[in-house]
Amino acid sequence: MPPITTSAPPGHESSTGRRWSAGTLVYTAGGLAGLFCLLLLGDFAWSMRDRSVGPMAGWYLDHLGVPNIVFSLLLSSFPALVTLIVGPIISVKSDRHRGRRGRRIPFLLVTTPIAGFGMAGLAVTPWLSAWLHRQFPQESEWLIAVVCFGIFWAAFEVATVAGQAVFGGLINDVVPRELLGRFYGLFRAVSLIDGMIFNFWIMGLVPRHFTLILVVIAVFYCAAFTWVCLRVREGQYPPPPPPARRKGRAGGFLAEVKTYLRECFASRYYLSVFLMLMTAGMTFSPVNVFSIPYARSLGVDMDMYGKSLALTYLISLCLSYFLGWLADIFHPLRLAMVTLAGYGVVTLCGAFLATTPTAFLILWVLHGVLAGSYFSGAASLAQRLFPHERFAQFASAGGIVLSLGNMVLSPLAGFVIDSQGNDYRQTFTIACMLAVTAFFSTVLVYRQFLRLGGPKDYAAP
Repeated sequence: MPPITTSAPPGHESSTGRRWSAGTLVYTAGGLAGLFCLLLLGDFAWSMRDRSVGPMAGWYLDHLGVPNIVFSLLLSSFPALVTLIVGPIISVKSDRHRGRRGRRIPFLLVTTPIAGFGMAGLAVTPWLSAWLHRQFPQESEWLIAVVCFGIFWAAFEVATVAGQAVFGGLINDVVPRELLGRFYGLFRAVSLIDGMIFNFWIMGLVPRHFTLILVVIAVFYCAAFTWVCLRVREGQYPPPPPPARRKGRAGGFLAEVKTYLRECFASRYYLSVFLMLMTAGMTFSPVNVFSIPYARSLGVDMDMYGKSLALTYLISLCLSYFLGWLADIFHPLRLAMVTLAGYGVVTLCGAFLATTPTAFLILWVLHGVLAGSYFSGAASLAQRLFPHERFAQFASAGGIVLSLGNMVLSPLAGFVIDSQGNDYRQTFTIACMLAVTAFFSTVLVYRQFLRLGGPKDYAAP
């Protein structure tokens, strides 16, 4: 395949005629189409992994009968802890790396096979745990299964978090800025198609073919995403800032940490942005994390659950590119405020009405459509607000704040559900309170955003 980019003078980032640029990369219409096709193939593999592994892990833990607090610790708090530790390290290293393949792709080539290993391990966990229990019959079969699951889940989550921190940076580096909203609209469309395929045709087969499905997804993800990484080309970057002065290895590390904290958290404006992203990111978690046990508690089978989720994705798919276009025209901050307000109304209804299978499924679909609308409309929000050259660093700082919130939120939600006799309506109640908080946080950021130039003249401080 021939190169899809050519060089341009550094800093030239506006479209001229039939050419678009991002940094030193310049695209013709054909080159831009080639880039989009490659990245969308990568996103298809990425989304197939994300849309399948989480729900399948949730089904397996629910099948084991783990308590809600353990369920939330493994599926939500542990990934948040990994994000808190791994995200900043990988993000800063990626921002400062300069190599033959760029500053993002080398990290993706390392994390992809690790994620594949984690998925394959999760796939064989039922067999492995049964074999280990035969070797150690005095040990609890439930405990052995959870430990095996935890080991492979840890490998999967470390690779996922590290890859996520870098993949967003790659998009920020190679996609022309004026097309980010529409590009993320296409990304959302691909992700939703993945979700429809998995939930409509595959989710109902998980109880019978758990291992086979996960192995196939692991192989497909590793092959497709690796091929994309080898074909996409990054541009040239200015030299990275000099590292902090070192006084021994420990002293150098502490200096780097102080620099990171000062650059990311000394600004009141960025603190308000992090708070906004944290509350908005947490808003949808309570319903999402406990959706499978909620559905099963009401007698909803996995086939109906999967088809309802596929309907959610179909509606969101029809809206995704339109929302991306609106983000480019009106700005994602404005779309975030509208969708968060609507989500608050839906979750308020869910807190009172989601007591039957039909009511749950209707409100579950509405929850999914509004959550999807937020993620489609606000997908390019971080790229619009954070400094371009240090995007991954600031994105990781936002991830730290979100991780701290999720580490507390999900176990708290699990505790509340357990203490209320497995009343899963509490997930809607908690989500409603978070939606109101996120809405006002977004209004606060928007007011500061206008003072910094607004949609036309904004410059990241």
